Amino acid sequence: MNILLHICCAPCSIYPVKTLRVEETIVTGYFYNNNIHPYTEYKKRRDTLADYAKHIGLEVIWRDDYDIESFLQKIVFREKNRCVICYYERLNATANYAKENGFDSFSTTLLYSIYQKHDEIRSIGESLEKSVGVPFYYHDFRTGWEEGVNESKMLELYRQKYCGCIYSEKERYL
Repeated sequence: MNILLHICCAPCSIYPVKTLRVEETIVTGYFYNNNIHPYTEYKKRRDTLADYAKHIGLEVIWRDDYDIESFLQKIVFREKNRCVICYYERLNATANYAKENGFDSFSTTLLYSIYQKHDEIRSIGESLEKSVGVPFYYHDFRTGWEEGVNESKMLELYRQKYCGCIYSEKERYL
């Protein structure tokens, strides 16, 4: 199977990539995260993933258009649903890229984080499978949370302190 894996950051990619490779899956990363604020944070996450991907021989497709304005326009006055909107935006982009480029399926490292709304991510992925026509590969990667955290620390990867958006940054630091 040839899978396009949306990657939010290097630390969250460790366990999913390792798991998928054990299953003899060809994994290609897809970096699209227009939600991350500020731009300096975005760059740290992007650059850390670039270094890690080189280290493990992972090809990554870089959708490196930092369109924070578009993200914020979709969120304003919908802050209570911001995570669902954010998940949808990134998974929709991943699913469409997978379809346009002949991937067998798509998934996301968001399924690794114990802090994300797992059921929402799964539901959105399964909905996009139907509407876009590319299978969503569901796997509960949270079982490898501790392993991924330990390895990211051992590798001294940059580990962010919040999910990414300006709202999560505020919640984290308040």
